[in-house]
Amino acid sequence: MSDGVGTAETPWSVGVLGDKLKGWIDRLGQVWVEGEITQWGVRGANVYGKLKDLERDVTVSFQIWSSVKSRLPADLKQGDRVIALVKPDYWLKAGSISMQVFQMKHVGLGDLLERLELLRRTLAAEGLFDPARKRRLPFLPHRIGLITGKDSDAEKDVIRNAQLRWPSVDFRVVHAAVQGDRTVPEVLAALAALDADPEVDVIVIARGGGDFQNLLGFSDERLLRAVAAARTPVVSAIGHDNDRPLLDDVADLRASTPTDAAKRVVPDVTDELNGVSQARARIRNRLTQTVRMEADRVASLRQRRVLADGGWIVDSRADELTRWAARSAELVDRAVDAAERRLAEARGHLRALSPLRTLERGYAIVLGGDGAALRHVADAPTGTPLTVRVVDGAVAATSEGAVDREPADRAEPVGARS
Repeated sequence: MSDGVGTAETPWSVGVLGDKLKGWIDRLGQVWVEGEITQWGVRGANVYGKLKDLERDVTVSFQIWSSVKSRLPADLKQGDRVIALVKPDYWLKAGSISMQVFQMKHVGLGDLLERLELLRRTLAAEGLFDPARKRRLPFLPHRIGLITGKDSDAEKDVIRNAQLRWPSVDFRVVHAAVQGDRTVPEVLAALAALDADPEVDVIVIARGGGDFQNLLGFSDERLLRAVAAARTPVVSAIGHDNDRPLLDDVADLRASTPTDAAKRVVPDVTDELNGVSQARARIRNRLTQTVRMEADRVASLRQRRVLADGGWIVDSRADELTRWAARSAELVDRAVDAAERRLAEARGHLRALSPLRTLERGYAIVLGGDGAALRHVADAPTGTPLTVRVVDGAVAATSEGAVDREPADRAEPVGARS
C-alpha cells in the first residue's frame, strides 16, 4: 500500500496514519509550557495528570516517568501553577497524544510576587486600602452572609462559633469554590447575590488557609474591586498569615481565621449581659454617691451660723440700723421743715398779690348791676344799682351820678373819713 497522499482510491491504513502522526509529532521536539495542574495521580512510580491553560478552557494530559519524577520537587500537587518542559508523544496503540514531562517546577514565584506587588501599589494609589474608606461592622448583624466551600471546616467554624456567642444569629450561606480556576467567578457571583440581599448586614469570605498559590484567587483584581464596590461590609477570613492575599487589605475587616471572624462579627451575649450589669452597677453607685454628696453638702450648709441662727445678723447690725433710723428721721424732719418754709413763703407771696390785701388797706371795689367792676363814671349813670365790696363784705348802693373829681393825690380810701 502506497505511503503517498491518501485518497479514496488509495487510502492509508490506520497504521500508516498513526506512523505519520507520530513522525510529525516527534518532530515538534521539546517545549516549555505554563499551566495549572488539575489532576495529579500516582500509579506505581509514575505520575499521570492533566495541565490546564490559565485563561482558556484547554487541557492536555501529561505523564511523568519514575526516572524524571525523582528529580522533580516533592511538593507538586493538584492546583499548583507550574511550568514544564514537555514533548508530545503519540501512542500508536491507543491513538492518543500525551505530553511526556522532562522537567516541571512551580511557576516563578518571583514573577507572581512582582505582579501582585504591582497590583498592590496600584490599588493602594487608588485608595482601596485606605482605612478611612472601610466601613464599620454593625454591632449585631440581622443576618450574616457567608461565602465558603461546601461542607468545609471554615463554614462549620464560623457558624458554630457565632452561634456559641449569639445563639439567635442568622446566616445565609452561599457555597463557592475556594481553590482553583473556578474560585474568582464563583466568589464574585456569591458576593453579588449577598450584596443584593437587603437583609444581609455583613458578608464573610472564609477559607481554611492554604499555600500561597492556592490563595491566588483571593488576590485577583476583579474580586478585589468587587469587594471595594460592595455596599455591604466585607470580612476577609482566609486564614493565612505568612502570605496574606490582597483581599485582606481591601476588605473592611481582616480576620486571622474563620473562628476569629465569628468572634469579630458577632458579640458575645454573655459579655454583653455582663457589660449591661456592670453599667447598671456603675450608674447605681454613681447615683448613690451623688445623692450622698448632695445630702452631706446640705447638712454642712445647715450647720453654718447663717442658717443655724439668723438672729446674729440682726444683732450685728442693730447699732447700724439704729443710726440709719435716726438719720432717716432727721432727714425726714429736715425735709418737712424745708417744705413748711417754702409753703409759708408761697403763702406770703400769694397774700401780697391777693385783692383782699388791697381791701384790707381801706379800698373797695364797686360792682355794677351786671356784676362787673366799675372802671369809668359813665358806667354808672344816676339810678344804677351798685354793690360796694369791702374787706368784710358788700354794701348795696345806688348811683347818684357823677361828682366833681378830686385830685388823685387827695383821694382817700373808703372809710378814711370819720
